[in-house]
Amino acid sequence: MMRLSVMLICLCICISAAPNAAYAAQGVSLSALPAVVQKVDQDVQIVPPTMDAKSAPGVVIDHCHVSTRLYMPTSSIAILPNGDYVVAHDHGCFDHDKSHDVVEVFGSKDKGKTWEKLSETTGRWDTLFYHRRALYLFGPSGKLGDAVIRQSTDGGRTWTEPKDGKSGLLRDDVKYHSAAVPVVVHEGRIWRAFEVAEGEREEWAAVVFSAPEDADLLDADNWQVSKPIYHSHKFHNWIEGNVVVTPDGKLVNILRTNGQGDDKAVIVHISDDGMTLSYNLQKDFIDFPGGGSKFTIRFDDKTRRYWSLTNKQTNPKADRNVLVLTSSPDLRNWRVERTVLSHPNRKKVGFHYADWLIEGDDIIFTLRTAYFDGQGGPSDRHDNNYITFHRIEGFRKGI
Repeated sequence: MMRLSVMLICLCICISAAPNAAYAAQGVSLSALPAVVQKVDQDVQIVPPTMDAKSAPGVVIDHCHVSTRLYMPTSSIAILPNGDYVVAHDHGCFDHDKSHDVVEVFGSKDKGKTWEKLSETTGRWDTLFYHRRALYLFGPSGKLGDAVIRQSTDGGRTWTEPKDGKSGLLRDDVKYHSAAVPVVVHEGRIWRAFEVAEGEREEWAAVVFSAPEDADLLDADNWQVSKPIYHSHKFHNWIEGNVVVTPDGKLVNILRTNGQGDDKAVIVHISDDGMTLSYNLQKDFIDFPGGGSKFTIRFDDKTRRYWSLTNKQTNPKADRNVLVLTSSPDLRNWRVERTVLSHPNRKKVGFHYADWLIEGDDIIFTLRTAYFDGQGGPSDRHDNNYITFHRIEGFRKGI
């Protein structure tokens, strides 16, 4: 046993430790690969690096070979009433000017230990959620597309097709962008954030969609869209917003702010009728560990705290190679509770775009994971080659 200052920490995550002998036979040195380190109690155990397609930390849901020139930018997770898990992920192209708008859906009947593919549909940047006896995929129709929603009544094996305003085509007036961000039910309505993708990313506006929670969610007439809010901060992106209920029962949209600072976010206030968005330049830019990359915020009733899994990028300097668990009592004051995953390679390794849920005493989450696979991947930290599943057991301990 030895202690390392820079390590890959895998809290409550099972990692394969057996190296692939086939690569050794081909003259590939396993010692040339970065070692994976697993934290066990107070000691650190060095696990031999592996080169097989299941060498990424966590449970591999899907793997994309670098030769396809595709990556998997967004994954989202839902829990069905019978306890099964469902995960959906999309695809993107290494050439970011192109689009490959395919969504794959996977299911697990054993709490995430194994996964099977359930279906395939189209879309991008979807949120997967369960609501009133049905599963939904809600997001843009493409990389920059119409706002659409699909429904499944058989656990994700088949999906409706958004052909018109009565079957899930909610808006086709402008192009929309998003990510796997929270869907929130509050005051009898269901809420989700989007961005209007017109002009350069720095010019995109934030909007919020909402509908009565008991309405037909496939009917466009049941949805309202807020007036867009633009910002005047050149070179800053306000994207991938989280609709969250504040401690005093109001709604806000907390957005990632690339360019505002690696660990900054912005709070945008939503009017009671859901139509007007606003922010205060002096008060609503907040210190937020990981605010420069996509994050998901959810509230935990037991701790009365808000939680997130983020890519903290300062003190020390990092990129998307460090994933931390954070919490806040009020959405404005955030602290890092623990480091969940970390690796010293900032160019090739990424643990990002986490989507997560609370299940009992645990957090379960999916990741857009860029990690070594012995097959030439990943392309870089951004263009990942894995979608992985993870569990943080007893996440409230010490709070």
